[in-house]
Amino acid sequence: MKIKPVVATFLLLSPLTACGSAQAGDSSTVTVTVGYQSKTINTVTAGTLLRSLGYFEKQLASLHDGRTYKVDWQDYATGAPITAQMTAGKIDIGSMGDFPLLINAARGKQLGKPTHLVSVTGYNLRGGLNTIVTAPDSKLASLGDLKGRKVSTSVGSAADGTLVRALQRAGIDPDKGIEKLNQQPAVGASALSAGSTDALSQFVAWPGLLTYQGKAKALYDGAELNLPTFHGVTAREDFAEQRPEVLEAFLKAQAEATDYLDAHPVAAAESVAKATGLPPEVVYLYNGAHGISTFDPAVKPQLISALKQDVSVLKAAKLTGDIDVDAFVDDRYVRKALGSGYAKRLAAAPAASASEVWPKGAAGTQSFKTPVELLKYVSAHQNGIRAAYVPDATTGTLWFADKAVWVADGDRLLPFVAPETARAYVGAHAGARTVTYAQALEQAS
Repeated sequence: MKIKPVVATFLLLSPLTACGSAQAGDSSTVTVTVGYQSKTINTVTAGTLLRSLGYFEKQLASLHDGRTYKVDWQDYATGAPITAQMTAGKIDIGSMGDFPLLINAARGKQLGKPTHLVSVTGYNLRGGLNTIVTAPDSKLASLGDLKGRKVSTSVGSAADGTLVRALQRAGIDPDKGIEKLNQQPAVGASALSAGSTDALSQFVAWPGLLTYQGKAKALYDGAELNLPTFHGVTAREDFAEQRPEVLEAFLKAQAEATDYLDAHPVAAAESVAKATGLPPEVVYLYNGAHGISTFDPAVKPQLISALKQDVSVLKAAKLTGDIDVDAFVDDRYVRKALGSGYAKRLAAAPAASASEVWPKGAAGTQSFKTPVELLKYVSAHQNGIRAAYVPDATTGTLWFADKAVWVADGDRLLPFVAPETARAYVGAHAGARTVTYAQALEQAS
């Protein structure tokens, strides 16, 4: 929902209007500025989807406090400009990934404009939101093959954190063992296609998008780290203190958008795809009923524990110093906004992984208990499949069935996101072997 021209004119001319509610005083019209990342689809319940549903505006209208509220939605490609605008007092509420959230905390404290993490949007408890990919025809088959190679990532992002940790586990110095290219996701994607980088480590939705488009293939599933990754909502401290009812309205609206996504995952994916230009099939890979991301505004302890572990990565990269994560996290507002229902959300676990097919022309998807059952269905309806998804046999990360690495183990057919995990399984199971997707379909049928 864009601000209508008449509203935009009013914002420029009216002396009673403030940009950023913390500056609004007793103005009769208050503008709440929300910074979000439309194509970072792990934040849609606080951004793209929330905006399209209009839930925040409805919550503000229900305050009945004598003020008129306007929402200025500002779309950015990354979290860095949102942080810059927040510390300048120009954005009240923003959403971004875990590593940018820590930088947000550090910059806010450094500049005397503190911010706080007030809720979570989407998360993956194993780290599956980040993936390292290579070109479709690349001969690279393991992390060890990256030694001495060029790797594109965005320094300071969770994707860079995944790269650093993965390389360390593979015995490669993340500073000296590779040639790291610090690039925005779109630039890195172009570099991969042009052959000017050997691999790309990025966050949702870039790895899935490039794989879906046939421009990349997975080399490493971030879920192999088994460390949670998430995106969340941050708010300026002065805004939260002066306009707590507005922040609570936002968090109530976010919870409503979360419930909508859970109840209508296909419709939500279609809506986000329309707003962002991303293929619905890619959005659904991450945000679907059994998608890579689980959406929940609750600030779960395991996510905060992971956030504390992330500080060392940013310090090593000299992007921040020490960060008091406990002081940065403030879940008082979301607890109050959601009331008695908060405890239930806090205890909720991600949905069990499942194989899923999106038939052409269907308003919903079909789930299957095993990948073999999915393959049987796909084999019988090959011209009627819009997308098919399967969970990695080791990590549970959902992936496109036709892009997965398949292993045949007797009557079992097992999918993997990356070749290295497939080889590890084959090495540990006598008689198991890798097969093509076509061979897997034939065996299942």
